[in-house]
Order: sequence, then C-alpha cells, then structure tokens
Amino acid sequence: MLFAAGMGIGLVFFGVSEPMTHFTTALGGTTMENGVRTDWAPLGGAMGDTEAARSLGMAATIYHWALHPWAIYALLALGLAIFSFNKGLPLTMRSVFYPLFGERVWGWTGHIIDILAIVATVFGLATSLGYGASQAATGLNFLFDIPLTDTTQIILIIVITAFALLSVLAGLDGGVKRLSEMNMLLAALLLFFVVVIGPTAAILLGFFDNIGAYLTNFPALSMPFGREDVNYSQGWTSFYWAWWISWSPFVGMFIARVSRGRTVREFIVCVLIVPSTVCVFWMTAFGGTAISQYVNDGYKAVMDADLPLKLFEMLEVMPLHEITSFIGIVLVVVFFITSSDSGSLVIDTIAAGGKVDAPTPQRVFWCTFEGLVAIALLLGGGLAAAQAMAVTTGFPFTIVLLIATISLIKGLMSEPRVKKAK
Repeated sequence: MLFAAGMGIGLVFFGVSEPMTHFTTALGGTTMENGVRTDWAPLGGAMGDTEAARSLGMAATIYHWALHPWAIYALLALGLAIFSFNKGLPLTMRSVFYPLFGERVWGWTGHIIDILAIVATVFGLATSLGYGASQAATGLNFLFDIPLTDTTQIILIIVITAFALLSVLAGLDGGVKRLSEMNMLLAALLLFFVVVIGPTAAILLGFFDNIGAYLTNFPALSMPFGREDVNYSQGWTSFYWAWWISWSPFVGMFIARVSRGRTVREFIVCVLIVPSTVCVFWMTAFGGTAISQYVNDGYKAVMDADLPLKLFEMLEVMPLHEITSFIGIVLVVVFFITSSDSGSLVIDTIAAGGKVDAPTPQRVFWCTFEGLVAIALLLGGGLAAAQAMAVTTGFPFTIVLLIATISLIKGLMSEPRVKKAK
C-alpha cells in the first residue's frame, strides 16, 4: 500500500519519461543566451557523450525519486505514529506538534496546521490525478484511437472518481488494501516483463552503476547556490520538492495508519530503504530500457514523444506491446483510484480531528471534491496549472514541515532512555 498510495501514478508516468528527458537534454549539452543558460540539461550536461548522458540522466532522476521523497514521508509518518499510537493523541497532523506547543494544538494553532495540511493534500493529489488522467487518455488514444481531448480526460476523471468513491465506502481493508495488492501484482508483472524482454544485463548492472552515479553527483545536484542549470533545478527539482511536501500529510498519515505495531528500526527500513531501492530499480528498468532502445537500436520515437506517451512508445517495440500497453493503462487507472480513495480517507481523518470512522457523507464529499479540483485545474491550464498549484500549496507547508521536525526531535529526546542489561 505504501507504493500505491505514495507515488504509484508518478512511477508509471515518469518511469520512462524522466530518465529519457534528462538523457536527451544532457546529450544536447548546454546553450547560452545573453549569459544565461537556456537548456534543460542537469548540471553541466554531457554534449555528444551517450554514456555520460545516460549516467547523468539516471542520477538526476534517482535524485528526485529515491531517498528524498520517502524521507519527507517518513518524517511525518514517524511523528504521527509515535504521538498517536504511543502517546494516545488523535491521529491528525496537530498531534505531531504537541511536544512543541502543548495544549495549544487543540486551539487555533492546531486548526491552522490541519487546514494547511488539507489544502496541501488536496492540490498535491489533484496534480497526481491530472498526470493519471493525461497518461490514461494518451494510452487510450495510442491503443484505440480515442480522441485525446479535454473532454476525454474529464470523463476519465469522473468515471475513476466514481470507482474511488466505491473504494472509499468499502474502507481501508475492503477497498484500498485489495486494490493496492492487485495493482502491485500488475506492476511487478510489467516490471518483470521489461527486465526479462529488455536489456536484462544492462538493467541489472545499471542498477548498481546508477546508484554510484547518484552518489557521485549528489553533492552537485543538492547544491542550492550558484547553479547554472536553472531550468533543471527550478523546473524539475523545485517542483518535485513542492509536490512531495504537498503529499506528505496524506502519505505520512496513511503510512502511520498501516504501520502500527512496528518498531522504529523496522519503520525506517520499510518506509525509507525498501521503497527507495524499489524506485531506483523501477527507473533503471524502464528508463534504462528506453535509453538503450535509442543508443543501441536508434529508436527515436521514445525520445521525441510527449511525456505521457513515452511509456507506450517504449513498449511498442517489445513483444506483446498491445497487452503491456493496456496493463500500463490499468496501472494508471487503479493507482488513480488508490490515490484518490486513500487521500480521501486521510483528509477525512484530519478534518474529523483524528477520528478514523467519520460519517460516510463526509468521506464522499472529500473524494468528490478532489475530482472536481482535478477537473478545474485541467480546464484552467492542464498539467502546467496542476504543477503550479502543487508548488503554490507545497512550499508554504515547508515551514510546517520544518517545525514538525523540531517538534519530533524534542519529543524523542524527552523519551525515557532504557539502559541495556550488562
């Protein structure tokens, strides 16, 4: 459920498109106009050097999808789990701030925290739902020649939101859990297919090479000052950080809710290490295969395609491409449903002051509202509008996240220390 709720749509949407985009821009090198770089290459690019561009492109992708997002999720999830389950406080965002603000969290201070969490979550989810609708519509156009229009995407959002409503009404165990398990099985099958049919040796070796490239480029990619690659650092990295932060109340609370009974050590391994490793392997398999198709076979369609189409272009030159492309559409749709229904359950819990069994009409309202916001953003400017709104709502929540970190540290330091027996 961690992947289905945490970043399922994103992995399917960006699994091919981001590594391929960074590879392409890095391969093209840098361009200057009036002393300012106008290219989108990460760092200094790798003009004409395919191996260097491959390495840099994968490092830039892993930087966005591995430790950083899961560390953000783990921070809030750990605070929620400790103060809710161990201290008996309500399962809501304000509980994380109890060590810092004390009883004031039950007043306006706590209300503001919960409101900011709800706003960030709604628009963070709407961004993901926009990506999901865009890729699902693109896949249907690719396979069945269904017109790729705003109307198609709106119909998709309405239909999928209706299924999400049914899942919400079924509850965590009856809806989200079963859908998550089904979709993770489909995702594992598609991943296995790509690894076996694709450049298997290159994928397996590339997994370790990409981790090495990530570690090598990590200091430069993390540097916030003096960057010349403004388009990459602001257009990609800044967006991702805002997106992950806007998702953190939702995913953090969801992780806390399904992690009851774990030790802190088990929690860190399950929430930080394992998901990061799986994300790296997913990006290596899908992104690495697409890059290999261009480098080794001269297949340019996957390079030239729009972001939502790149996955389907990569699968087209592999056996059973119609079946695997359809599986890709199903993955996006079900990840859409699990994101919407799990997000609705979490928002409902926050709005109800930590009650996990709030009235059914309240859950229905939040699920419907998410779909309406996604439609509004689609009509107001498409994915660009969704991205802008994620940044707008995500960055203010950064302040809340920083204060939550201080509160968590204070709470952990106040815990009684147990001496080990000699």
